Amino acid sequence: MKKLIVLSLLICCFLFDGIAQDESTLINKVKAKIEQVNDYIAEGNLKTDVSFIKAPAGKIKVWFKKPDKFRLTREKGISILPKGGVSINLRSVFAENNVALGAGESVIGSVQTKIVKLLPTDENSDIVLSTIYIDTSALLVRKVITTTKENGTYEINLYYGKYSNYALPDKVVFSFNTRDYKLPKGITLEFDESEKPTDLNKLKNKKGKVEITYTSYIINKGVDDRVFK
Repeated sequence: MKKLIVLSLLICCFLFDGIAQDESTLINKVKAKIEQVNDYIAEGNLKTDVSFIKAPAGKIKVWFKKPDKFRLTREKGISILPKGGVSINLRSVFAENNVALGAGESVIGSVQTKIVKLLPTDENSDIVLSTIYIDTSALLVRKVITTTKENGTYEINLYYGKYSNYALPDKVVFSFNTRDYKLPKGITLEFDESEKPTDLNKLKNKKGKVEITYTSYIINKGVDDRVFK
């Protein structure tokens, strides 16, 4: 009986190790596709939908350079993005050392995806868990849900078009709970006439959304470091 128990445990360990290796292999393939891009300059439009903040849609420009230089400017107003949360740069999702675990499959839109959960190995990481929905045929991340210690849970949905070969999205939609939202400096609360300041707590316990639609990318043509200073 003891031999059977030991044998069963060994088989389970072997199977789990094999599954973990499969997930890690998939993650590495996705990362390799993302790593094709050394730098880019992108233009697009940003739209914010947060119940207690009036922020008109505006044009943006984004610069990126390996490994982690990133800058976003907005033509009018202040860019409102979840502080400490997910980044527009998808590399941030894979930046930390993680353990990859399979968690089944799901359909995103009309695309069949494989779900992989990433658990950071660094106990000091602000990220508790990232759940990645991967289009295995195209090696593209379609959706990310990240839970953090300090800034709640954020969700990204990514939509691809003519830049999919570089794993660069045409559209990115961030969703987050406004209860956990930390206002950037310089932002003041503005209410419609039907809303009262006493309703703030109720308003802040809703979903917020930031949507970026990219109109163009210039990829791997070089970006001057002075842009990031």
